[in-house]
Amino acid sequence: MKKTTKILLIAVVAICGMLLSQIQASAAESTLKTVQKRGFLNCIIGNAFVGFYTVNESGEWSGMDIDICRSVAAAVFGDKDKVKFNSVQWAQSFTSIKSGAGDLLSKGMTWTLSRDTSQGLDFLDTYFYDGQGFMVHKDSGIKSALELKGATVCVLTGTSSELNLTDFNRSHNLNMTPVVFDDASVRNAAFFNKNCDVMTNDRSGLAAARSSAQNPGDYVVLPETISKEALSFAVRQNDSAWANVVKWTFAALLEAEELGINSKNIDQIRKTTTNPVVKRFLGLEGDLNKGLGLSPDWAYQVIKQVGNYDEIYERNLGPNTALALDRKGTLNELWTRGGLLYSKSFR
Repeated sequence: MKKTTKILLIAVVAICGMLLSQIQASAAESTLKTVQKRGFLNCIIGNAFVGFYTVNESGEWSGMDIDICRSVAAAVFGDKDKVKFNSVQWAQSFTSIKSGAGDLLSKGMTWTLSRDTSQGLDFLDTYFYDGQGFMVHKDSGIKSALELKGATVCVLTGTSSELNLTDFNRSHNLNMTPVVFDDASVRNAAFFNKNCDVMTNDRSGLAAARSSAQNPGDYVVLPETISKEALSFAVRQNDSAWANVVKWTFAALLEAEELGINSKNIDQIRKTTTNPVVKRFLGLEGDLNKGLGLSPDWAYQVIKQVGNYDEIYERNLGPNTALALDRKGTLNELWTRGGLLYSKSFR
């Protein structure tokens, strides 16, 4: 009897193991299948971040994060507009993805060890390399962050900026007092109204806030950069099929720029190219699409409808925008020009 019970127990354990494996395998593909069945992508963004995600009076979103989400929609559906943008506070960012309310988190989120390992997320790629700085009122006469002793500092709560501020404060014994906010627009207003002496954020965020001020010339971004801020997008953990779609969509933006392909010349190149690398990238030969579960022309749709990385950067962050962030000579250049952006091989 005991032997029979033991055999049954072993069988039950084996069956449970098989079921668990099947559940895990199913979960790995669930987001892609869910998105395809739903017919649109749910993208989690923030409230307002000039150059990255902003909405106009007609309810139309624009920005670098917006274009990343549209690129994924173009890859999955062949239609960049099949995406819904869900604007949430910083505190809701992680739960929105873990709960299934969002499929992709793209909102200027810094990739950190604790977020990667304790929030139920997988960060996939860095699309903008940044660093934290400080902005002061010009009439304060402050020229350096080391002159901020005793200052009150406007900062968003729950962000890496808040933690970096604490570290910088302790390291230099500045006795600064954080004034925390949940909403970036409220934080900005408090700073502009001189309810705090200084505002801290990623330098791109400071440039965005400054550009929205009534008199941008009244504010100065100090020279120090106190942290590394790798702005990255993320999906739920343990969902490799969906993660592959998202990260290779971003790789396509970089690959197209490396190959000299953009939204304006892609049709001509597609008709005339004899380059096997380009043919493979555009789905004219090979079957790279099968491993992603997408159509053969998925990369073509991304570049044709949204553009390559450089096109996205220039229209949202470049010299002719409100942020006026010149890409040349920065970490956000391609690796061939001394930057850190690098597409993995389409092979």
